[in-house]
Amino acid sequence: LACAMRLAEMRFRPCIDLHNGAVKQIVGSTLVNDPTKLQTNFESKLSSAEFAQMYKRDQLVGGHVIMLGPGNEEASLAALAAYPNGLQVGGGVNASNARKYIDAGASHVIVTSWVFVDGQLSRERLAELVAAIGRERIVLDLSCRKHPDAPTGPYFVVMDKWQRFTDCKVSRELLAELEKSCAEFLVHGVDVEGKECGIEEELVTYLGQWSTIPVTYAGGCRDLADVERVRELGGGRVDVTIGSALDVFGGKLPYSDVVAWDAKEAAAAAGS
Repeated sequence: LACAMRLAEMRFRPCIDLHNGAVKQIVGSTLVNDPTKLQTNFESKLSSAEFAQMYKRDQLVGGHVIMLGPGNEEASLAALAAYPNGLQVGGGVNASNARKYIDAGASHVIVTSWVFVDGQLSRERLAELVAAIGRERIVLDLSCRKHPDAPTGPYFVVMDKWQRFTDCKVSRELLAELEKSCAEFLVHGVDVEGKECGIEEELVTYLGQWSTIPVTYAGGCRDLADVERVRELGGGRVDVTIGSALDVFGGKLPYSDVVAWDAKEAAAAAGS
């Protein structure tokens, strides 16, 4: 029974990715300093606030607003204002500015590169962040990839627009340590993110086995079959984000189908 109840809790987590103030879907691994190499899958005519209102209307919870570089502050705050306490926000967040986003309506802040210094986890910075806003408001982004020199080897957390490897290997031990300082994990499978080529099955399996707090996987989801594959591999313990594949972002998967799927999940969780 406990297992069945746990399996009913998987949810779809929506996203609002911001680049130069606009809602876009970008192949994350192309976010390098050379703008000519940036690969944009889609740019929406809808504002960040309109997406936030849509997610609120459809009762989607725990979505994330990601600021991809400068020029996105106004759009991120507009989204938070449109759906207070319904969205998480990340991108350039640190201990000094995290409280501002919480006060602006973010349910959580998502922190990545700032907690790593010279490619190493800074436990001092992490403690500073916890002191500033509390563990329960923190999502740690552990987006990761395998090293090109070891394609069958472990996943390593990447930082600085996913271009730089840290020395942090994604492992049961790492997650167990970091769970003490955050409420959730967000994990992008960097090598498949934005490419609609299928999920990182090995990574999803690890997340389902190793994380004892809520964790969201993003990267490569093409359709509801991929979503069900996340459920299967993650044991129902891994939430999922879909970006470029959705029709609202120029893809083929109807957003309405995903909303209906999530509503069934929510109803199952409420009835279990």
